[in-house]
Amino acid sequence: MPIGFFGPRSALFAASALAAICFAGMAAAEPSHGLAMHGQPRLPAGYTHLPYADPDAPKGGRITYAFVGSFDSLNPFIVKGAETTARGIWDVSLGNNVFEALLARNRDEAFSLYGLLAESVEVPEDRSSITFNLNPKAHFSDGVPVTQDDVIFSLEILREKGRPNYRSWYSKVKSTEKIGEHGVKMNFGDGADRELPLLLGLMPILPKHATDIENFDRSTLKPLIGSGPYTMGEIRPGQSFELKRDPNYWGKDLPIKRGFDNFDTIRIDYYRDRNAMFEAFKKGLYDVNAEADPANWRNGYNFPAVTDGRVIKEGVETGLPKGMLGFAMNTRRPAFQDIRVRKALASLFDFEWVDRNLFFDAYKRNASYFEGSELSSIGIPASDKEKALLAPFPDAVEPDVLDGSYRPAVSDGSGGDRKLLRAALELLKSAGYELKGNTLFNVETGQPFTFELLLKDREQERVGLAFARTLARIGIKASIRTVDSAQYERRVQEFDFDMIPASWVASLSPGNEQNYRWSSAQAEVPGSYNYVGAKSPAIDAMLKAILAAEERTDFIETVRALDRVLISQYYVVPLYYLPEQWVARWSRVGHPDKQSVSGYTYPTWYATPAK
Repeated sequence: MPIGFFGPRSALFAASALAAICFAGMAAAEPSHGLAMHGQPRLPAGYTHLPYADPDAPKGGRITYAFVGSFDSLNPFIVKGAETTARGIWDVSLGNNVFEALLARNRDEAFSLYGLLAESVEVPEDRSSITFNLNPKAHFSDGVPVTQDDVIFSLEILREKGRPNYRSWYSKVKSTEKIGEHGVKMNFGDGADRELPLLLGLMPILPKHATDIENFDRSTLKPLIGSGPYTMGEIRPGQSFELKRDPNYWGKDLPIKRGFDNFDTIRIDYYRDRNAMFEAFKKGLYDVNAEADPANWRNGYNFPAVTDGRVIKEGVETGLPKGMLGFAMNTRRPAFQDIRVRKALASLFDFEWVDRNLFFDAYKRNASYFEGSELSSIGIPASDKEKALLAPFPDAVEPDVLDGSYRPAVSDGSGGDRKLLRAALELLKSAGYELKGNTLFNVETGQPFTFELLLKDREQERVGLAFARTLARIGIKASIRTVDSAQYERRVQEFDFDMIPASWVASLSPGNEQNYRWSSAQAEVPGSYNYVGAKSPAIDAMLKAILAAEERTDFIETVRALDRVLISQYYVVPLYYLPEQWVARWSRVGHPDKQSVSGYTYPTWYATPAK
């Protein structure tokens, strides 16, 4: 996907895309080194390091990353910092470098967590609670120990002042209690949400003694203290941000951290646009360039450093679902409330023309929200279990989606396939629109069909303009507006848009993050990821069923049922995805030979010896 379409908002929830949890290889409430979704964690209690980390990786040196945009906050846990927080603090891509969670995930499994701040966990058979047993060696970067009070404080302040997803998840904790000197027990009341123990395991732990409680929900550029391997260094607001490796980091010898956090300095630079950023990469001003533009991947890497081997181009296939990238339609707007209108618009994106003319046939077309995995419903007829789940909602899923034959519309590649245009016009006519001359009008209101496609990156404009040209052939005027990242984020948080490009990343274990994206309860919550304003009883029922699923087979079928409903509601104009990750790096940084099922893991990279 074009790199500008994929942001940290969406990247953040790839790390919490979970489903059901089972107690891993233990009796009713015996301590365990880890938790798994289903069955047992793959790694035994005596594991020495994660399989995609090199425990002998050299330490030292620096790495520089780059992003388009700016930042005006150092707090990644609040709504106001969702898009404008400096990267690398609490980051699914660059690592949780400043703050840490009680447990950490193995990216080589669908979903398993292992001890970090908590050295072990206890979960009863009915999953009505979880007890975290803190590692007595854990301390914050100022030397103050991590205590039971810090864990309870973190839960409470994030529940009160954190992002909406934190508020939603942590509100399910009915009570907390201290157990002995290092244990914290969290009680849920029931085990209906089988993912909740894992979400709590991934909760960031904040220092109670060093947190400004009164102003926590406000943006700040004051350096923050965490327990992670790095401390905040030089801060140039909106321009650059540095992290310094903490020589006294408490967890450097834990199995979950061996081979990680290898650079002495991590620097993140910000650029106004992607062209300027890439020119900086060519000059060696930063080290790693994650590429998603096929044209640039094919033609842009012809500079001397590539030809002489100083810059290395690499591609890796991941085992993750490809998710959904598309133009999200805001159903809070009257123009998009009729499903026939949404279906017509979804059929008019000429993927074949765009892929051939803009992207050298490098992309594949999105169809499912869990594309390319066993969770996808594409090509698979609904099972008896799916039909039973969907039975109370007879109009929620279209027949071709139910029988597995649905595919996005395929054009003749001309940019104006007349067959597709005629079919779309018929749908729009049934929804109360009429084409007069070169303009499509709403018969009832007499208003022309117009809407705005809001963008934050000029690289997105090529695709937006191609879509707008096709729409213009049937009288729809789609205006393209590109704004700066701060304005874009504000408008998205307030749902002040008609249509935006959005990415819904997916894992092999979707769970509570789907509530945050699609549930009726989140539709009017500012800052939530329910961009489209979905309010569907069928979706809500499937979300509840996902969280209640116990066996993997039931879980897969339940996710497929959700996929069928989302596809059938046509909230999104499906776009495309790349079949592999593309990364270019200067040879002064290297990485382990083995990559995880999730792809590249930047915190395992290291400085290579000078030649």
